[in-house]
Amino acid sequence: MSSANHSLEAQSGFVAFVGAGPGDENLLTLRGADLLRRADVVIADRTLHGAMLRHCRDGAKIVDVGEDGSPAVDAIEEAKAGRTVVRLCPGDPSFFSSVADEISACADAEVEFEIVPGVPPATAVPTYAGIPPASGVAEFRVVDATKVEDWTLHASCDGTLVIYHGLAEAPAIAKALISGGKPDSTPVAVVREGTVTAQHTVVSTLGRLGPDLKRADVSEPAMIVVGDAVGMRDRMSWFETKPLFGWRVLVPRTKEQAKELTEQLRAYGAVPEEVPTISVEPPRTPQQMDRAIKGLINGRYEWVVFTSVNAVKALREKFEEYGLDARAFAGLKIAAVGDATARSLMDFGIRPDLVPTGEQSSEGLLAEWPPYDSLLDPINRVLLPRADIATDTLIAGLTELGWECDDVTAYRTVRAAPPPAPIREAIKSGGFDAVLFTSSSTVRNLIGIAGKPHNVTVIAVIGPQTAKTAQEFGLRVDVMAEKPSVSLLAAALAEYGAKMRQAQLAAGETPRRPSQMRRGARRRAK
Repeated sequence: MSSANHSLEAQSGFVAFVGAGPGDENLLTLRGADLLRRADVVIADRTLHGAMLRHCRDGAKIVDVGEDGSPAVDAIEEAKAGRTVVRLCPGDPSFFSSVADEISACADAEVEFEIVPGVPPATAVPTYAGIPPASGVAEFRVVDATKVEDWTLHASCDGTLVIYHGLAEAPAIAKALISGGKPDSTPVAVVREGTVTAQHTVVSTLGRLGPDLKRADVSEPAMIVVGDAVGMRDRMSWFETKPLFGWRVLVPRTKEQAKELTEQLRAYGAVPEEVPTISVEPPRTPQQMDRAIKGLINGRYEWVVFTSVNAVKALREKFEEYGLDARAFAGLKIAAVGDATARSLMDFGIRPDLVPTGEQSSEGLLAEWPPYDSLLDPINRVLLPRADIATDTLIAGLTELGWECDDVTAYRTVRAAPPPAPIREAIKSGGFDAVLFTSSSTVRNLIGIAGKPHNVTVIAVIGPQTAKTAQEFGLRVDVMAEKPSVSLLAAALAEYGAKMRQAQLAAGETPRRPSQMRRGARRRAK
């Protein structure tokens, strides 16, 4: 019995068959995400849909269909025990889906269920390939190759023909369509792994499809698109033409710091891979921070300077430990070394009084810092909650300007454990297209725990000091941010990737990523 109006608050169990869409995790529907958040049990293929499990609530039971081959039995048992179950299905559950038997089993077992449509690959995959499947055509036809006995019946399609599960028989299908009356010049596209960054599209014609596929070495999962709409790809391709499309980019940072950067890289089409090189830990002796917090409350300081997001986090945690909040900063002047640190402070409810407008570094901060004036400043003391390995540049500069500094260890930075062997091998063998270094310590620590990046890998650095450290380790720097900012660093890498692609196209070459180039063939940054 179906239950479109079923309430999740009901006492009886319930199964929702949720279409996960064609592959891109961002194409999950709002209804699907809401059900995942409220589910007691989620049955899914972790390999296909692992990223979507981030929507699940803490404590939800995850059943991997890759390990347990009885999803219908699991769903029915859990629902009969009174639990809310979500069965994540590839694509759309009602669109050439393999879960029809599972839905029938729930109906037979008198378990309530709901079917949540997903974005069908038949429309999404061509669209991601720059092919509008149903725009300006008289017909849009979708077929499952495993169910077709006579392809000449589909040769009459006056529009776009989308074929599921047809790659193995693609040359024979092309010949049959030609035999049925389709011109051999009819455009064809074969899209592999559509809507994800591994997507690859082969454009051909019915007459040339066999040889072109053999050269391209295309494998499943793939979809075949036949019709004049394929010809619009040159003008409408938007996904595969992203500046870093398919680039495997190493982000050697702490996981907390990497989030915004990896999201930006994904927007450029990259496949970011976070490898922690630094572990942030509390100071060995917390008494120093305790005294600093008391001094802050008692009016000991005129300024508090934050030189990193981690410093903000460390002080905020201390505040929470003491039951304090942002109001304790009343009357104090606050400085942040850069935009990211300033945003972290604003998340805490504090708007900094000073953020460098030029270089976002200790030097940039000093360039705009006011000298101590006994008439204007009742107190000449500055609090610097920092890492245990911070340099003395800032303290020396502030002292020269007449200020006294309390340099307090707010957190320790220690080298992280080495990444798994496949990551280390990819770093040394050129498996990464680029690596982003956001500080000198990330250079030293990455090389220390994983080895030196291969010379084919594009090296991008956040600023001159990091570039100098990279060069000291024998790395060739290809990209440097306009000013020290992780956002500008990602943008600079995207610009580099776009120029590389444009140069390859201008030379009549098929665009290739750095990792696809032979040893020593990489272009130098201009």
